[in-house]
Amino acid sequence: MLHHTQGIVLGTIKYSETSIIARVFTRKFGSQSYIVNGVRSKKSRGKIALYQPLSLLDMVVYYKPEKDIQRISEARFSISYQSIPFEPTKRAIGIFLMEVFSKVLRNESENESLYSFLEKSLTFFDHQSEYINNFHLQLLLKATTFMGFGPQDGRDLIYQLEEAGFHFSLVTDELNLLDRLMNEDIGESISISNSFRRDVLDHIIKFYQAHTESLKEIKSLEILKTVMSS
Repeated sequence: MLHHTQGIVLGTIKYSETSIIARVFTRKFGSQSYIVNGVRSKKSRGKIALYQPLSLLDMVVYYKPEKDIQRISEARFSISYQSIPFEPTKRAIGIFLMEVFSKVLRNESENESLYSFLEKSLTFFDHQSEYINNFHLQLLLKATTFMGFGPQDGRDLIYQLEEAGFHFSLVTDELNLLDRLMNEDIGESISISNSFRRDVLDHIIKFYQAHTESLKEIKSLEILKTVMSS
């Protein structure tokens, strides 16, 4: 049966000479894998661009609950990015977030509130011109609430990390900055140093690892750190 849904692309792998398997977090069905035939052929007219990192798609899909891999009947951009694929810092952040969410949401079922939050945040990020260096920190921190393990504040995040066997020490000013990242709107001006930004990101990654089993090595992390320190 055919269904209409929106989706966020969380990665692709090659499948035969001309096709791919795309991992997509959908509004209606949660995380799904789709065979997309022919998009790597010369006749595809650039359709592979639909499946770039974090693309926001409007899709008509076949869905059979017993199948691990589904098929797409039609796909187009629901929103076409103007900057994320082209600006180096935004692209690095996007690739990093795609890798994290591809692992964290691997078995995620329908989660309308999480989908809406991610879609709204990514659309905002595409148009954001200032204070972009904190976007991934705020997105990851705020997304935990929609996945059911959000901390109450920075102190609670550190407490949960210590309970999981990770040990950190933050002074009051650093905890206040962490609280601001969690509570203020994405895109607000929150001035933090590159070194503290790296420390917070490491804390967030370990927090996710403490609550999920699927997030281990993140290959894009070093690239992100390099781009953001230049």
